[in-house]
Amino acid sequence: MKHTMTILIGGALLAVCAFGADKTTVSKLYDGELSMVESEVVSLAEAMPAEKYSFAPTNGEFKGVRTFALQVKHLATVIYMVAAAAREEKPPLDLGSGENGPDSVKTKEQIVQYLKDSFAYAHKIVGTLNQRNMLDMVKSPFGDATDARASLVSVAVWHSFDHYGQMVVYARMNGVVPPASRR
Repeated sequence: MKHTMTILIGGALLAVCAFGADKTTVSKLYDGELSMVESEVVSLAEAMPAEKYSFAPTNGEFKGVRTFALQVKHLATVIYMVAAAAREEKPPLDLGSGENGPDSVKTKEQIVQYLKDSFAYAHKIVGTLNQRNMLDMVKSPFGDATDARASLVSVAVWHSFDHYGQMVVYARMNGVVPPASRR
């Protein structure tokens, strides 16, 4: 995991150097990555029918996996957690216990809004990244470790794509072609 984050941060730094400060900024670079995953994840969450939000695979090695709804809530919760940690502030709302989000967020509409709101919050935080603060070490929301600010922001991207892949499998198992595959 740390190797992946190092590669992402290194790639971001190279891109900033290659393109020059007048063409891009650290925050624009990370915001572009966040926007890309947001487009994929939100469109898939919207495409899955409400009655399938309780779906979790059962054939094969799927014992104890999250439902589609919990995949979306977990993804959004981690976005809130890492964005808040990158800014060294508390999340803007109660995230519930654990990493599956608040129990009060139940319906498809509530879950999709929770997801959209997590991305909006993350975009706000990403907008504060710059070349001076991106490598500042801040407390991780996962244990007692510290991470670079930009590394935590990158978690919002790669972690979201990890769960997006799982969500795609769930959708396809229910006859839903992901919007990204229809383009």
